[in-house]
Amino acid sequence: MHWVGDGFAVRSLFSYDGLGQQEASPFLMLDYGAPRDFTPSSHQRGVGVHPHRGFETVTVAYHGEIAHRDSTGQGGIIGPGDVQWMTAASGILHEEFHSPSFAQAGGVMEMAQLWVNLPKAHKMAPPAYQPILQQDMPVAALPDGAGSVRVIAGHYTGTDGVEAKGPATTFTPIDLWDVSLKAGKAVTLSLPEGHTVMLVARRGSLLVNGTDKAAATELVLLSREGGGFTLTAGDEDTEILLMSGEPIDEPVVGYGPFVMNTPDEIRQAIVDFQAGKFGRM
Repeated sequence: MHWVGDGFAVRSLFSYDGLGQQEASPFLMLDYGAPRDFTPSSHQRGVGVHPHRGFETVTVAYHGEIAHRDSTGQGGIIGPGDVQWMTAASGILHEEFHSPSFAQAGGVMEMAQLWVNLPKAHKMAPPAYQPILQQDMPVAALPDGAGSVRVIAGHYTGTDGVEAKGPATTFTPIDLWDVSLKAGKAVTLSLPEGHTVMLVARRGSLLVNGTDKAAATELVLLSREGGGFTLTAGDEDTEILLMSGEPIDEPVVGYGPFVMNTPDEIRQAIVDFQAGKFGRM
């Protein structure tokens, strides 16, 4: 566990300089902040102004409230079940804090932040921000009453044959789902062959394809060969964050908050940031 600022106690379940540059593509990093109780405070805990270039950050709030503000003038507060999808692209400054009301009242904070790479053709696109509220994300039932799938990005076809399509706009084909699986229940999911598929049980435990056990907060990385796999919940209800995406077959060169394709592009990102080209808060 490490702290991001003074507001987010997270574990990095993978990163572009750890798991490998291509094994997780198009994903670069996943930080998970397990449920943590914060006492009431007059101080808004969080992380102050910092830059990004070359990718997107996806922040999912499970408990608590997170306030966002960036150099495009966008911002707002996301609460339980909400998502903020920020496209840093050519460069952005932003900050993330506990909301004023959450700081004042205190409570449990649980969140996840996923970094999604951008193809070279879009790394210097204008920055953007998508606030995605819980009520805008469709929820589909799993077969045999096994649970449900909440679709943040991509699509899932439920037991009624109706396709649930997530509201997030993405640059590459991505499926990002919250899967709720009831204790002892199993489900077979199918995602496009050749895509990266990773998942983590935020709580509970899983048996993957009938053989491999995954405890809470252990990362599961599946083979890109074959489209179907089976998940079986342990003896308690299990909450799963599932990520799937089309790999980006391009070099990955990163330096902290900048992820580009070449060392020269990283050096240029640093020069541009120091020159104030990422805008102002």
